[in-house]
Amino acid sequence: MLSRVKTLSANQFTLITALFYVCVFNIPLFGIVQQGITNQAEVNYLFIATIPLFLIFALSFIFSLFTVKYLLKPFFIIVTLISSSVFFAALQYGVVFDYGMIENTVQTNSAEALTYLNWSSILNFILTGLLPALLIFKADIVYKPFVKELLHKVAFMFAMLAGIAVIGFFYYQNYVSFGRNNDQMKRYIVPTYAIGSMIKYVKVNYFQEPLVYKVQGQDAKNLTIDENGKPNLVVVVVGETARAHNYEYYGYDKPTNAHTKAFDMIPFRNTESCGTATAVSLPCMFSSMDREDYDARRAQAQDTVIDVLDHAGVSLDWLDNDSGCKGVCDRVKHINIELNSDPALCDGHYCYDQVLLNELDKRLAQGIAQDTLIVLHIIGSHGPTYYLRYPEAHRKFVPDCQRSDIQNCSDEELMNTYDNTILYSDYIIAQVISRLEAQEDNADTALLYLSDHGESLGESGMYLHGAPYAIAPDEQIKIPMLAWISPDFAVENGLDKQCLRDLAGKGGFSHDNLFSSLLGLMNVSTEVYRKEMDMFATCRTKIVALQHKNNKKS
Repeated sequence: MLSRVKTLSANQFTLITALFYVCVFNIPLFGIVQQGITNQAEVNYLFIATIPLFLIFALSFIFSLFTVKYLLKPFFIIVTLISSSVFFAALQYGVVFDYGMIENTVQTNSAEALTYLNWSSILNFILTGLLPALLIFKADIVYKPFVKELLHKVAFMFAMLAGIAVIGFFYYQNYVSFGRNNDQMKRYIVPTYAIGSMIKYVKVNYFQEPLVYKVQGQDAKNLTIDENGKPNLVVVVVGETARAHNYEYYGYDKPTNAHTKAFDMIPFRNTESCGTATAVSLPCMFSSMDREDYDARRAQAQDTVIDVLDHAGVSLDWLDNDSGCKGVCDRVKHINIELNSDPALCDGHYCYDQVLLNELDKRLAQGIAQDTLIVLHIIGSHGPTYYLRYPEAHRKFVPDCQRSDIQNCSDEELMNTYDNTILYSDYIIAQVISRLEAQEDNADTALLYLSDHGESLGESGMYLHGAPYAIAPDEQIKIPMLAWISPDFAVENGLDKQCLRDLAGKGGFSHDNLFSSLLGLMNVSTEVYRKEMDMFATCRTKIVALQHKNNKKS
């Protein structure tokens, strides 16, 4: 990119740097442009040829603002190192660093971050990050006297604006039309979109005055009538990165639900997530806000459904084997699994989800004296190291992909590895149900399972998750949701299981339903409960519905 063979002026440095960014870091952007060309009936190739020129002019203009003595080298070294990582994520996985992805990255723990390290990512960082950064550091840049340097900079910037203006004069309508039809292009421009998202994240989280905390559901009352003398015990299993496409319950041609098929499961079809990353979906699904009006900042400053259940006197436990509850469980009893807690199940970086069964056994051994909800947050199918999510005994689909650079695995290997994670999660769910069945003398039991988001496995060149929701494929949005309800729970809580089975078969649910559905499942009446969002409401007996009605009147 740069050389010490001769000195460079600041303007020369700017132009060379812009050329490097366009020719290397923006390769994924031109992939999107190519897709747009393919989808367009008529193509003006002269217009297409101006896109890299337009980008060079635009980046040169922006970069000129920072080619100032003492600022230039540290600024461009940092931006180049960041851009190298952004470029690799977009090129290899189709990942876009928007606000949500920045939020998800910040909340990623060190063990999770290390899974993205492999020879491909390291080599990319050396060649497109460290090496260019070293050349920038060694570049011999000569600055003119202040006034002369300023005049040269202004003239250069005007020249870049003139180039943009000429292109705009001839092809303005083409840019408007092509941009409107390919809106995702702007998200792939390096470094502007990622840097802009970072600035927005810092501004929102560190420079805005915190919102006043909003307590919700203080009127909450538990209306459960234990006619058989047993309290309700509900376990909610929150999955990680499971997509509906790979579930046998939804028509997948591999036995990925072999363990739970022995039980009377109710699969909810066509269920959608609130986001495409845990940092968004987890707090969103437990909040009272729907996806359309969800705001992460507001969600952090108000009660979740977990808090409302706590107000109603429901006993609560959150057991976590993933990356934490993202604030959802902060005000109730919660346990984050220690990564060295069980040598047989943990390697110091991750634990198999079986470790949660041990914690569940400890909790059940304490007895169930009142209505209780236990959340198990499993690591499930978290990638890219899918092969680390299941023990050797559960490696049923082979050959699988025993590496983290999944883009270099065959389609069969990658899919087998992912399917093993789904099957292992199914085993965990089956084990939880077995434990709930063993509690039938002590409690009326039920289980609800749902994933936080889905996953791309190479479809349309995309891998992993975290795509902006507006352009995210179904693989990242369509999620599994399953329910298991014991006969006693159904009778005592007035649930018609056949009605529920029919309703689940029709589908059309989302994370938006979870808030009121949990309140309804636990028979909690409160002003923040919305019957129309409760998945179980239409399948309740009139007696339970009347209890809610009478409580509101009182």
